[in-house]
Amino acid sequence: MCGSDIKNTDTTDIHLFDPGSLSTAQMMGDACAVCHVRWPRPRHPLGDSPEGGELYGCDECAGFLAGHEDSHENGHLLEHALVAH
Repeated sequence: MCGSDIKNTDTTDIHLFDPGSLSTAQMMGDACAVCHVRWPRPRHPLGDSPEGGELYGCDECAGFLAGHEDSHENGHLLEHALVAH
């Protein structure tokens, strides 16, 4: 059998958010899914709602989460941030 150079897509960066903890503005992409900031409008995809809608984060929250998610000891940082939400 020949070895394949195709790698599986890493889907660990896709997070499913609980819509019950989000405001309408957050669900519509008009506010950051973590800190609720509305301006500037959040542009960084952070995850999805169960209905399939993409949820966005502000520059600060997206940078904070991206910078710490890869760390082994901070692997559940997004979950903790959302619980604190």
